[in-house]
Amino acid sequence: MRAARLSVVTATAAVAALTAVTGCTEKGSSDSSGERVINVTATDDKCEISKKEFPAGHLELAIENKGSKVTEVYVLFPDDRIVTERENIGPGTKQKVTAEVKAGDYRIACKPGMKGDGIRQDVKATGGKVAKRDPRLDKAVAAYRTYAQEQADETLPKAEAFAKAVKDGDMEAAKKAYAPSRIGWERTEPVAESFGDIDPKVDVRADGLEDGQKWTGWHRLEKALWQDKKIGATEKTLADQLVTDLTDWQKRVGKADITPTSMANGAKELLDEVATGKVTGEEERYSHTDLVDFKANVEGAEKSYELLKPVAKENDAPLVTELDKQFAALNTLLDKYRANPSSYDFVSYDKVGEADRKKLSDGVNALAEPLSKLAAAVAK
Repeated sequence: MRAARLSVVTATAAVAALTAVTGCTEKGSSDSSGERVINVTATDDKCEISKKEFPAGHLELAIENKGSKVTEVYVLFPDDRIVTERENIGPGTKQKVTAEVKAGDYRIACKPGMKGDGIRQDVKATGGKVAKRDPRLDKAVAAYRTYAQEQADETLPKAEAFAKAVKDGDMEAAKKAYAPSRIGWERTEPVAESFGDIDPKVDVRADGLEDGQKWTGWHRLEKALWQDKKIGATEKTLADQLVTDLTDWQKRVGKADITPTSMANGAKELLDEVATGKVTGEEERYSHTDLVDFKANVEGAEKSYELLKPVAKENDAPLVTELDKQFAALNTLLDKYRANPSSYDFVSYDKVGEADRKKLSDGVNALAEPLSKLAAAVAK
């Protein structure tokens, strides 16, 4: 699950956008000049912006967090779908977020403490046109959509097998089927935002629930199997609901709003989540199958990168060299935790000590830093 998401509304929006996010946290200043730059000043109780109208096309948010809490900044469609986001902006730091948007209404939201709906400002992109995209990038998007569809198609029968075991009351069979049923979903998490409200239905953890939200999905059943050690009528109903929601996901992939930059940015954001959350063991806190998720996430991020690589290499060859190096290093590190590199039979994560978890975290961070530059490399 992508941590600390805003609620996603599935109503169809009248506008569409292509987005690009780039830039690492820095203590320095941002270039705040130009009609296409919006200065965003975030505090613990305010989200101040320098302008509410700007020309459509390339846009830069120059963000500064003057509050005491870690914050996030989102660009949203009017119906709350996420156009793009930047998480984990520490107190006293600045970041630049570049985007390419069509004319229409949007919202900029600051989210102090990374909780709630955020403090919002309505903005408008006027006139202008979005720059034409390299046709190789259109091919990359089409290929990634095919990949995502394949993952959804392969996930459904595995989820049905998992649900059947739950409904049969077969605890051991359900435990065995649990992690394999999640691999396809975890591989597509770089673009999970494009699937609307599926993620909070199938992959939310107890501590990620919004007010009034019913807990459904894999992790609710994970708790029943490993902690509660009980399968009741509720769990059997939830197993059916999981299959229903994943069937919905399978149908949405072909219509999902996937762009080259959402592929790049989603991969980076996902690895940030891995480094700050999944490496701690909080994702699969009952089953300890975290390394299965971890590997699938890296595979999904690497697929995005490989498809975008030809354009990125042309625009920033040193970046591609570094990304190749860091992906290889992280995959080698993960292979230490499974006997067969072609299987997903990983060591139970509760057997992985703190020192080894630190190495995994360092490996992810070493990859996430150059990956944060991929969107800019393909948007040149």
